[in-house]
Amino acid sequence: MKYVLLNYTKAEASGERLAGEIDPRIAAVLERPAVSGFVRLLPAESATTLSLESRKLLMTDGPFVDSKEFLAGLILVEADDLDGALAIAAELQELDLTAAIEVRPVLEQELGGA
Repeated sequence: MKYVLLNYTKAEASGERLAGEIDPRIAAVLERPAVSGFVRLLPAESATTLSLESRKLLMTDGPFVDSKEFLAGLILVEADDLDGALAIAAELQELDLTAAIEVRPVLEQELGGA
């Protein structure tokens, strides 16, 4: 089963962390066969948010919510069960104590159409 590990970081630490190289210990976890992909995101201030208000599309600079933490990246892992995904997340959490990691199952389905 696939799981996504949503990596949250504190907003004040985001610029320094994103500018640097990935810690070699974290890189070693990300290079495992169970990890099928990962991305690092730029700070929340770089976002553009689309929303509907009175049936009109609005585009706003910045994130949808104002928060002390923001989504800094996501990691896609393959695990036999939730415990396997949690083990990878716990290992990453121990290597990066300033982050929170949300583990969520991925809904695997084929898209219909063309």
